[in-house]
Amino acid sequence: MATKKKKAAKRSSAKRAPAKRPPARRQPETLRLRTIAPSLTATDLQRSIAFYRDVLGFVVGDEWRSKGVLTGVELHAGAVTFMVSQDDFAKGRDRIKGVGTRYYCNTIQDIDRLASQIRERGGVLDQEPKMTEWGSRVFVISDPDGFKLTFVQDR
Repeated sequence: MATKKKKAAKRSSAKRAPAKRPPARRQPETLRLRTIAPSLTATDLQRSIAFYRDVLGFVVGDEWRSKGVLTGVELHAGAVTFMVSQDDFAKGRDRIKGVGTRYYCNTIQDIDRLASQIRERGGVLDQEPKMTEWGSRVFVISDPDGFKLTFVQDR
């Protein structure tokens, strides 16, 4: 019986197809990123932390301090990290933030339920959930400094 098992093992290994190699990368190799972590400057850091944590549901990670004073934080939601720091107002207190910037936040969560939860926690949506021309469901909200976040659920 031992001989039969050895022959069966030899047969099964002989039938295996050779492993395929991935195609060669285009040269010169193009940029390949794994994540992006936007860094936003807040007029009022505590207000921004409360918005991202308490309204949107981010989790506070690392905190940055200078001379014991909180100057910034990392905020996490799933695999995404946002960094928010206190504006030092070196460019003036009246500087407009968020203009021309929009962050698309893709999720597999039910977008209507997520929007409802955000409203229940005090969030005011700029745009209610709707279907896009390309088949995604989206809603828009602005943070306290005017940075626009578009939440997207692909269908």
